Amino acid sequence: MSQPRLGFVGPLLGRNPNWVISQGEILGALLAEIGYPVKQTSFVPNRLLRLADTIAHLLSWRNQVDVVILMVFSGPAFGMADISSWLARVIGKPLVLWLHGGNLPHFSQQHPAWVRRVLARGKRIVSPSTYLAHFFAEWGYEIDVIPVGLDLEDYTYGHRQRVQPRLLWMRTFQDIYYPEMAVEVLAQLQGSCPEATLTMAGQAKGTLARVQALSMAKGLAGKVRFAGFLDKAGKEREFARHDIFLNTNRVDNMPMSVMEAAAFGLPVVATAVGGIPNLLEHEKTGLLVGNEDIVGMATAVQRLLHEPDLAARLSANGRRLAEANSWPAVKQQWVSLFAQMVS
Repeated sequence: MSQPRLGFVGPLLGRNPNWVISQGEILGALLAEIGYPVKQTSFVPNRLLRLADTIAHLLSWRNQVDVVILMVFSGPAFGMADISSWLARVIGKPLVLWLHGGNLPHFSQQHPAWVRRVLARGKRIVSPSTYLAHFFAEWGYEIDVIPVGLDLEDYTYGHRQRVQPRLLWMRTFQDIYYPEMAVEVLAQLQGSCPEATLTMAGQAKGTLARVQALSMAKGLAGKVRFAGFLDKAGKEREFARHDIFLNTNRVDNMPMSVMEAAAFGLPVVATAVGGIPNLLEHEKTGLLVGNEDIVGMATAVQRLLHEPDLAARLSANGRRLAEANSWPAVKQQWVSLFAQMVS
């Protein structure tokens, strides 16, 4: 049987300047490379215009796709998932619901009937993490755990052992990612490690000015560099220049930024929120600290500076973790899923 024609639906905004490439775009490109006909929607940043664009594409796909893969997020995006999943049923296409976002469990507890109605439309439900899979398994749903699949050719590994206090933070500047925490950690380190520096990279979505003001107020203007949004070449450059990756999120699932840091070989220090403890094992593939625990994160950084064996272990095991979530490792899971969808 020929490969089924796939239609990806979600916020696929990475082709726009300074927008992060979504997991849907990554997976769609990888599947297209092995011969799957792939259609995608929508690339429009404005939410209302994106909804209209998505509706138009879904209706036009009636005779152009065999399977619809819908990215499901919480918050206002869940309304789009509701409409899109209903339309997939209207055009008679089997639907894969692809769960995303560390806040989805909390959202589901707030809106259980709504979430159950949408989930009931999926022929299969997929999660990139065991965190979401375990949560919805308790609701009685069968969840396939399939990572997206990193293309490791995009990530040059550099083994770290005797690390320097060159800290890197990379995420969107939003409250849920708590970028201020990275600045506070650097401030904590100044007494024992005055040479420590921090680079912060990512899309500005509301808190960048506040973080910049905080770095000035803490007397760290010369110690914090704001690198802006990083494209593929920018990531290669900045990760090569740094030794420790900070993940300060208040809410998380299976962040690509952490996987990318691990692939590049940077030891990761992360808050143990959402799916992070399911992704990273403390002292094996990362160092975990409490949510908003600034002192704990600064202490973890100091451990890496003073314990080269620990840094080396996290660097090597992090790369192995990335390899376990690489495209060759997970490709067959996606291939089997799509074959079952149309069988």
